[in-house]
Amino acid sequence: MTIAARLAELGITLPVAAAPVAAYVPVVVSGNLAHVSGQLPFIDGKLVTGRLGDDVSLEDGAAAARACALMILAQLESAGISLDRVSRVVKLGAFINSAADFTDQPKVANGASELMADVFGELGKHARAAVGVPALPLGAAVEVDAVIELAAG
Repeated sequence: MTIAARLAELGITLPVAAAPVAAYVPVVVSGNLAHVSGQLPFIDGKLVTGRLGDDVSLEDGAAAARACALMILAQLESAGISLDRVSRVVKLGAFINSAADFTDQPKVANGASELMADVFGELGKHARAAVGVPALPLGAAVEVDAVIELAAG
């Protein structure tokens, strides 16, 4: 099954890849690894902002992380990389805008991790960091970056 067919089976439509908000590129391929810059969560075209443990619920945070993962896939396609070339999701880095006493960052990051496993199966299971931070660009609730291994193509 192609990844496009898998996305359709899951009822997923990828968002339009967001333009960079500063001096960087969204995807750099070095050797067989695609390094995807941190992606912010857009749901229905609107940036998810706020702080977990303050004004964003755990469920909304996980949905924001999932939206970041979808944007990672959109950035790969926008860079001309077929999702069928993904041979492994190597690592995700999840940054969660967190109140000082919020400690459920791993549960928030699961939104991104579970999406990768849903789309790529065993190849979507990855190493991960889930880190609480006091602020993110544009007030985003979550940011996720990725390292993706690519098959020759």
